Amino acid sequence: MPEISRFLGIIIAMYYKDHNPPHFHVRYNDYKAIVSIRDLAVMDGKLPPKVLGLVIEWASLYQKELQEDWLLAQEFEKLKRIPPLE
Repeated sequence: MPEISRFLGIIIAMYYKDHNPPHFHVRYNDYKAIVSIRDLAVMDGKLPPKVLGLVIEWASLYQKELQEDWLLAQEFEKLKRIPPLE
C-alpha cells in the first residue's frame, strides 16, 4: 500500500485498484481507519478523536490532491506525495 503522507505518527496510504467510493487508509499506532475522500467521513475503523481531527483537517486541505491520487491508483500510476499537516 503506497504511503502518500506521514505526519505526527499518522500514516496516510492508498491501495492500487481499490474499491469505490474513493477513500484513503489511515494508520496510527494500533488504530486503522478508512476515510471517504468526498465527505471526509470514516467508512470503517476507528481513530482517537484528536487524531481523527488532525486527519480531517489535513484531508480538507488536500482533498483535490487526494482525488487526483485516487485516479492515479485506479490506473496503477505512481501516486504523488501529499505534504504533511504542519
